[in-house]
Amino acid sequence: MGLVHCRRVWRGCGSAAYSAEMSDNNAAVADHLFSDARLAALYDLFCAGRKDFDFYLPQIMAAQSVLDIGCGTGALLHLARDNGHAGRLCGLDPAPGMLEQARRRGDIEWVLGDLSTKGWQGAFELAVMTGHAFQVLLDDADIRAALDAVRAALVPGGCFAFETRNPLKREWERWTTARPAEVTDGDGTVVRLSRAVQTPVVGERVSFTHTFTSPSWDRPQTSQSTLRFVSMETLARLLGEAGYRIEAQFGDWDASPLTAASTEIITFARPI
Repeated sequence: MGLVHCRRVWRGCGSAAYSAEMSDNNAAVADHLFSDARLAALYDLFCAGRKDFDFYLPQIMAAQSVLDIGCGTGALLHLARDNGHAGRLCGLDPAPGMLEQARRRGDIEWVLGDLSTKGWQGAFELAVMTGHAFQVLLDDADIRAALDAVRAALVPGGCFAFETRNPLKREWERWTTARPAEVTDGDGTVVRLSRAVQTPVVGERVSFTHTFTSPSWDRPQTSQSTLRFVSMETLARLLGEAGYRIEAQFGDWDASPLTAASTEIITFARPI
């Protein structure tokens, strides 16, 4: 589900594979960046050095059962297992390309789909939604539906941990790059990534395009996404209306307090 924290490169998208575009039945669909196996294989290369993993990992290690919503390539759950997590780890993602990467490890449960796919009831102590995946929920109804599904999936007393970018920082204004980022994959193929925000930005939604090019490819590959930059006040209201209590909030991955100047709105919430 993943719109990421790769501040140097992939700042406009994330680990969650949900697109802002909707199908005819209003179900979230995976955008090209995440559904294409070739692009999905590049994801972790562009996102090396993520700070959010170090932040969330202790919470995951302390829970016996964890649902990673928008797990992407599964890197966070892979890390948890590598660190000795012996309980249930489940990754959920609607993008076949991402789950193809995640399924390289078979000791974790992987589910293709979204929160409506399984309809879990009281199955997990912790649900996480990392990589700014929460921002693909584009309107209040989407957020309410997600919060209801997470509530159902959690055991009594369970916790939902997620983050969204602070709109007051207007981070999208720094996403368009003049010089593309560049990685080299395991086969030695050089791939460049550039991004451009659609302007003017009106309201809370920001749309942008990623363009991937390589001397080894016949043509560029593009991926379009839209994110919602929900305010602190609106987020608190929606959580309250959905019957959640905010247990803690932080402004960045160093666990600093949340303020108007914070880059992130990192939230730990529990159903009441």
